[in-house]
Amino acid sequence: MRSDIVVLSVAFGYLALLFLIAAWGDRRAEQGRSIIGSPNVYALSIAVYCTAWTFYGSVGRAAQFGPSFLLIYLGPTLAMLMAPFLIRKMVRIASAQRITSIADFISARYGKSSGLGALVALIALIGITPYIALQLKAITVTHAVLVNYPDAGDLRLADEPFWLDKSFWVALVLAVFIILFGTRHLDASERHEGMVAAIAFESLVKLVAFLSVGIFTVFVLFQGPGDLFARVATTPDLASRLGMDAVPGTSTAWFGMLVLAFLAFLTLPRQFQVLVVENVDERHLARASWLFPLYLLAINLFVIPIAMAGLLLMGDADPDRFVLTLPLSADLEGLPLLVFIGGLSAATSMVIVETIALSTMVSNQLIMPLLLRTRRLHRSASGELAGWLLGIRRVAIVLILLLGYLYHALVGDAYSLVTIGLVSFAAACQFAPAMLIGMYWRGAHHRGAALGLIAGTLIWAWTLLIPGFAQSGWLDATFLEQGPFGIAWLRPYALFGLEGWDIYTHSLLWSLTANLGLLVGVSLFSRQSPLEQTQAALFAEAMHPNLLETSLWHGQTTRGELRTLLDRYLGTGTTARVFADTEPQTSDAEQPATPAQIARAEQALSGALGNASARVLINSVVRGEALDLESILSILDTTSETLEINRRLEQKSSELAQASEELRAANERLRELDRLKDEFVAMVSHELRTPLTSIRAFAEILRDSDNLPEEKRVHFLDVVVKESQRLSRLIEEILDLARLESGRLTLNPQPLDLVALVRHSVDAVHHMQVDRGVTLEMVVDLEQARVIGDPDRLEQVIINLLDNAGKFADEEDARVRLSLLPHKRHYRLMVEDNGPGIGEEERERVFEKFHQIQRVDAAPDKRHGRPRGSGLGLPISRGIVAHLGGRLWVEEAPHLGGACLIMELPEAPAGSSEA
Repeated sequence: MRSDIVVLSVAFGYLALLFLIAAWGDRRAEQGRSIIGSPNVYALSIAVYCTAWTFYGSVGRAAQFGPSFLLIYLGPTLAMLMAPFLIRKMVRIASAQRITSIADFISARYGKSSGLGALVALIALIGITPYIALQLKAITVTHAVLVNYPDAGDLRLADEPFWLDKSFWVALVLAVFIILFGTRHLDASERHEGMVAAIAFESLVKLVAFLSVGIFTVFVLFQGPGDLFARVATTPDLASRLGMDAVPGTSTAWFGMLVLAFLAFLTLPRQFQVLVVENVDERHLARASWLFPLYLLAINLFVIPIAMAGLLLMGDADPDRFVLTLPLSADLEGLPLLVFIGGLSAATSMVIVETIALSTMVSNQLIMPLLLRTRRLHRSASGELAGWLLGIRRVAIVLILLLGYLYHALVGDAYSLVTIGLVSFAAACQFAPAMLIGMYWRGAHHRGAALGLIAGTLIWAWTLLIPGFAQSGWLDATFLEQGPFGIAWLRPYALFGLEGWDIYTHSLLWSLTANLGLLVGVSLFSRQSPLEQTQAALFAEAMHPNLLETSLWHGQTTRGELRTLLDRYLGTGTTARVFADTEPQTSDAEQPATPAQIARAEQALSGALGNASARVLINSVVRGEALDLESILSILDTTSETLEINRRLEQKSSELAQASEELRAANERLRELDRLKDEFVAMVSHELRTPLTSIRAFAEILRDSDNLPEEKRVHFLDVVVKESQRLSRLIEEILDLARLESGRLTLNPQPLDLVALVRHSVDAVHHMQVDRGVTLEMVVDLEQARVIGDPDRLEQVIINLLDNAGKFADEEDARVRLSLLPHKRHYRLMVEDNGPGIGEEERERVFEKFHQIQRVDAAPDKRHGRPRGSGLGLPISRGIVAHLGGRLWVEEAPHLGGACLIMELPEAPAGSSEA
């Protein structure tokens, strides 16, 4: 099953599947049903960071240096945690400026400098070529291991004809793929829908493959992680490799590797391509900021177990191959093939995206500026140049892949997978000062950026790249130990006498120090051009609201000249989109182009040719200049003032609305109080008039009737006495209520036994309740209930509750139940009746002054001899209870089904005694 024909058939069949997925993605995009509009697809595409280095090399590094491999993934995790602030700004800038690559990004920031863009493209080409070679090396080596196992799969590529190297043919197939799906449109800023879909699919494939071999290793070759690490613990040499002692260098090396991975994640051309250029919605960063770190965790979960298992079972074999050789050692057929496809997907996804990014930089930053200097180019027919430029980009793709293959064939044997990757990481880090500082510091100057890049790249080449050629035998290696011409302080791995450091941290320190120092130092003493000042303001203030909606041109040209320029370089289709807001007419050629049309034309050219070339072409037809720094700052200030005014207006509107709502509520409350006042006056008048009328009537009878029988005279006098008592009670209640509301009610709180008070109150009303036909039940199982209260006032409350319950009990079989029980350091007195109850909407209103519940089942004035009362008893009772630190409320009766009034008082403190 592992014959050469089978392996190649599966490999090229997998590549064919990528073609189908990419074609499907492009077809869906043309139908308006994009699949890259999903944040999940975006997060998976970012996983192109996990290359063959991750798939094979992380195990090799873990086997040699323990947990140090994790730093390569902690850096990107840190970067993604900062995505809402840092990467979001990069995406916003790229969208507004139609950025096509990291070289275009840096060029656009520094005044759309073509020279700086070309420098970045050249450094990227030199620095990333080893990384492409790494992927091709992984394909070649793993194919040899898979086919030849258990025989040695080693081969020296320099001694083999290239047509026998399978990675050469894979490179050619990938070239065809990239040409078909990466250069379908001239506008490099447009999304490569099919390619991104294929990359996301490959991220899933390599994850599944790696997890499969991890699970096999831990749970099949061993009996779980406990068994594996128990066997490692019995081998002291292996156990030491799991600890921090195995990590090369000191804490400085840890920090250096973390910084290296963090900066490389942001500046590697392929990462910039998927993070920034291919981003369709900056809101996708929110999910990607946690989903991508989760992916990194998953794909690295079994790295150390596989490394340890390989060292236990494979001995001194190449640890970069453990992922493949472990399942091969178990005589499996399917899993090794899956692992090979996983490694192939990790390698090809990186090669695809990296080559697209590099080819865009080569064509836009290196070749296009040279072509713009030739007169023949400007005389080309409409649309002819679009074909030329696509052809240039496609040739660049082939040449880049061949250059990567050449490095792989000549130098690749000298380095491990991880070593090659870290060399490219350090090269990409040289873009970080110019890019990141330029995004936040307006004063950064293009001359400082260029000199910093040159110095940093030369130091990188001396400390990392050139030693690779020496170790491959292409250069005399004596300078590594003795320095050039015997100058020891120029030794590549101990520059300026700095010895004992990890070589990558050592290189990063010196290269970034020179890079950053020159960038800042030269910028401080250089004067920016108006265009560079403008671009610096646009980059630094990229997150400013509404800034990028403003047209930045005030030059002049005609629509005809603008159309001719776009037709020549981009074709008629793009030209029609730029002028979509105007109807094409033969007479409008001499009409002035609007600033918005000029800006859209430059953006369209920028997307196809890069910002620097687009600037040159626009300047060839536009008379005038883009807005200078003062204009940009004026726009910013005006926008800021407008936003601040809007914010204040919104705040005032909110405050006004709140005040209006409060005023409306106050008016409603005043109206309610006015109504209550009227009702209070009417009710007081009515309640006072009733007994007074009775007293007056009977008094007049007694005065005018001299011959009144003694029996009637006594009866009338008795009525006068009772009505006088009723009048006194009413006046006393009104006075009590007034005292409560004014806070002048005098209470005499003292420790007392609530049980005794309840019994006394029940005895006081028992005879009256019997006369009314009310059955009164008392349930008190406590011997004593110590509270603090005014005995007279509490008795008044209890009698009032019992009186109310008797009034509203059932007409036919009136029953009232009183119970006393403890509850959470309080005592609850519950008075229930079996009447119709009180609805939820009325349960608070019964405590309002003079509020009386209307019963539809009884006459208004009489209920079997039970009077209604004044409507002041419950408000007074609640006030008394509240003054004593308790509560009074209404619930549904739990036993009798009617209303239940509950009084709750706190338990008296320990040590208190009755007065």
